[in-house]
Amino acid sequence: MKAKNPNQMKSLVAVTTGNEIAGQEIVRYLGIVRGITLRTTGLEHVMPKKLGSFKFFGNVPEIMNICEESRKMACEKMLMHARQIGADAVIAFRYDTTTINKSYNEILAYGTAVKIKKEST
Repeated sequence: MKAKNPNQMKSLVAVTTGNEIAGQEIVRYLGIVRGITLRTTGLEHVMPKKLGSFKFFGNVPEIMNICEESRKMACEKMLMHARQIGADAVIAFRYDTTTINKSYNEILAYGTAVKIKKEST
């Protein structure tokens, strides 16, 4: 992602599922950062009116879109948390989901916020 101006560069946070960032030296661990979203399962809103038009096999785009939107929201909240504590990057990034009372899904994005060594110019 290319920043549009120098001030925007300060808000960019690298994210990786690995435990290091290639070519960068981690100088400080800032702790766990997370972003949580809670969504109702509410499938009645995306189910077709006629059962005959429902796909029982394969992808269901309406439900996939809801899942993707939920993951994106959780990730954005995690990145906001990382920026608030001054992180340069988030390592060991993961998603986790939990069903609560068969009615709600919690989507959690989390990782370890770190500071990386700045290059001397």
